Amino acid sequence: MDRFAEAVAFAQAHEVPWPRDPAAAPDRWGVHHADPPPFNRLRGPVHARGGVSGVIRIRGEEAVAWGEPDRADLTFSVAKTYLALLAGIAESRGLLRTGERVAERLPGIGFDSAHNRAVTWEHLLTQTSEWEGACFGIPDQVDHNRRVSHDPKPPAGAKGEKRALHDPGTYWEYNDVRINQLALALLHVFRRPLPEVFVESVLAPLGGGEGFRWEGYDDAWVEIDGRRMRSVPGGTHWGAGVSISARDQARIGELLLRGGEHAGRQLLARDWIHRMQEPCAIARFYGLLTWLNRDGRLFADASRASFFMIGAGGNYVWIDPDREMVAVARWIDPAHAGGFISRVMRSLG
Repeated sequence: MDRFAEAVAFAQAHEVPWPRDPAAAPDRWGVHHADPPPFNRLRGPVHARGGVSGVIRIRGEEAVAWGEPDRADLTFSVAKTYLALLAGIAESRGLLRTGERVAERLPGIGFDSAHNRAVTWEHLLTQTSEWEGACFGIPDQVDHNRRVSHDPKPPAGAKGEKRALHDPGTYWEYNDVRINQLALALLHVFRRPLPEVFVESVLAPLGGGEGFRWEGYDDAWVEIDGRRMRSVPGGTHWGAGVSISARDQARIGELLLRGGEHAGRQLLARDWIHRMQEPCAIARFYGLLTWLNRDGRLFADASRASFFMIGAGGNYVWIDPDREMVAVARWIDPAHAGGFISRVMRSLG
């Protein structure tokens, strides 16, 4: 659609300065380089990416697409929101309750210490768990004092420098090790590989899934009910993670926009979608593994009802209920994401 031409051109002119092939310049690709050794290396597979791509859907119809919208590319921490969707499915099936302590349902997988026994599913889903331990050999300390661009709180020290832990539920920190521990817990709840559940329950009913992959680290294997299966991460911090197309990301965004309903079927509980958008009590910019814009600090020109899935490398899924819009932008330089959003808003009038 011609009215989005300026926004599309802007996105295409501001590609993230990562190499397209991670093998070509491994020191400039990804986010693991900031970790202290020996954790500053990839633990799972990665692959070359395409260029800037995207899709905008309005009122259920695709308004414009650019780049390679059907190419399945790594999407980094957008996968965190997919874990929140799986948690909602688990709750609707009676497999968990967000307020319960994880150790009560899943003893023996890392929640049994005096500190970790207080961790609830809600703590994990809001990144307030303060869970302590190692998940597949990576300690939570690696992401202590983690600084991400949309976190308004300055770090308390150098990244990876051990800090004093707070009680679960009283401190917000973006921590990929704890997210991976959540994914492991969800695997034990479903007792099936999470990618299978996600495709069966979300992607396939939406008519998506072409090229979709959700891979785990090379050594992230567990045995459940006699079946060997791989636990998957909620991002691509150390490699692996979700590869998915922009169009499939837009389909998932549309599902959230419609309160979990698609083609007359309630794939996700409407109440769960609402709860994903409720601000965390101690981090008002965050819901259930979802970025919120209630005060306009995330993106000043986006509506205050907007919420986002955001991944490293310039991967954004923007959901605006006020305008019944889903916009996906991939591989845009994060420094210019706000400029893209401003131009889309001007195009909408």
